[in-house]
Parts: sequence; structure tokens; C-alpha cells
Amino acid sequence: MSDINKYIRSGEPFDPEHANHLQDLEGWDENQAQRSAGREGIELTAEHWEVIRFLREDYAKNGRARSGRVLSERLDEAFTSHGGRKHLYRLFPNGPVVQGSRIAGLPLPEYSRDDSFGYSQ
Repeated sequence: MSDINKYIRSGEPFDPEHANHLQDLEGWDENQAQRSAGREGIELTAEHWEVIRFLREDYAKNGRARSGRVLSERLDEAFTSHGGRKHLYRLFPNGPVVQGSRIAGLPLPEYSRDDSFGYSQ
């Protein structure tokens, strides 16, 4: 990341694009996901949990996705039988990659600023 994108916050480097995204899978639990979803106006259903678990399992297996597009394609493929992207955006209106990753407590993939993936707040 270029220095222009780094900010200092409380004496520590701060990356606003990855704010509220945990870097450690162990620091996350389902209660935290519920709180995060609540702040975003989402009440988690079994369908949401299916996507969240997919995101976390994909991250554990493959590490951080190379790009938002790569993760978006994986999600679309995994949930094609449910309606693909349309289904995913119904669940996560601010984007299944960005909003889904945030609720799942995962770091954003690189290049996730594209509006088609949602937006980073």
C-alpha cells in the first residue's frame, strides 16, 4: 500500500479501506457478526449464515482473495443454485464481497472498491 493511503490513528498505522475487518480469524465469533450486521441494518438469517460460513471457509482454505472480482466469482459460482449475484445482493445490499466480508470479520480482498462489489465505508 502506498504511503498516501496510510493514516495515523492513535499512534498506529490505519488503513481506512480495511477498517472493521479483522485480520485474525480467531478473534471473531457469531455474536460479533450479529452486532456488525445489526449496525448495517441486517438481521442475519440462515441464508446469511450460509454465505458468511462460505466466506470464512474460503478464506481459511485459500487465504485472502487476489481481488474482489475473484471472490465475487467464487461467491457467484457457489450460490448459483440460489440465484447467484441477485440472491447475494438481496442478502447483502451493500455488496456480498465488501459487506459480507465485513460481517464475516475478514479482511477485504485487494481491489474491492469497484461499485459492483459494494463499497467500503
